[in-house]
This record gives sequence, C-alpha cells and structure tokens, in this order.
Amino acid sequence: MSSSSNLETRSIIDELRNFDKSGLFDLGHPLLNRIAESFVKAAGIGAVQAVAREAYLTAVEGETNAKTVEALVKGTGKESLQWGLAAGMYSGLTYGLKEARGVHDWKNSALAGAVTGAALALTSDGHSHEQIVQCAITGAAISTAANLLTGIF
Repeated sequence: MSSSSNLETRSIIDELRNFDKSGLFDLGHPLLNRIAESFVKAAGIGAVQAVAREAYLTAVEGETNAKTVEALVKGTGKESLQWGLAAGMYSGLTYGLKEARGVHDWKNSALAGAVTGAALALTSDGHSHEQIVQCAITGAAISTAANLLTGIF
C-alpha cells in the first residue's frame, strides 16, 4: 500500500529524472541496453527530420497527393533506420572498445566512427568504393574531433 501512495506523490519531474537514470531498456546486458536505447532515440530524431523535410517540400510545392504521402512514409522509414543504425552501431562499438581496451580515448572514437561511416555509406543508394572510404574517413574525423573537444567544452 505504501508503494502505491509513493507513486501517487511523485511529480512528473521525478519521473523524468528517474527515466534518465534507468534508461529505456533492460535487455540483460549494458551493451545491448546501450545499442537499443541509442537506436530508438536516434531513429526518432531521424523520423522527425524526415517528416519536417517532406512537410517543407510539400508546403513549397503546394501539392498533396498519394505520391507525396508515399514519399513521406518511405523517407521517414529510411531516415529512421539510417539514424538508428548509425547511433546504435557507434554507441555499441565505443562501449565494446572501451570494455575490450579498458580505456575510452580518441582511438576508440576513430575506429567506431570509421566503421559507422562505412556502414552508413552502404545504406545509401548506388554506393561506390570511393564513397564508402570517404564516409569512413569522415566518420572517423568527426568522431575523433568530438571526442577531443569533449574535454575542452
């Protein structure tokens, strides 16, 4: 009985603070939890981004038909999958490398960024060898820069 009364007196702010600490998932292993949580959060961001882009294009063109709705659904699904894949893969790789090497440094970030960049290039239409290498280098550079700048800001 006391637990139900405790739940009734908790505010929404308390619930949100507890939510941040506990995470979205409990899949039995921190690596799986981290991958799933990163995937879901980034997929949501990708969906919002795709919907906003398609809504803007529809507003500019001023036309709504079955084709634009179909493009919205396809674009949203693809963007969600790509953003979720990137976040889940990057988060899982950085966690796994930290556990394997015992340290979290720029090397982990560079490798995770390179692998994630290459994987994202593979999800694009008509990918080439050059595009895959370029995305891997870009992913490594952005990830390494973010890791190095974390200590500054």
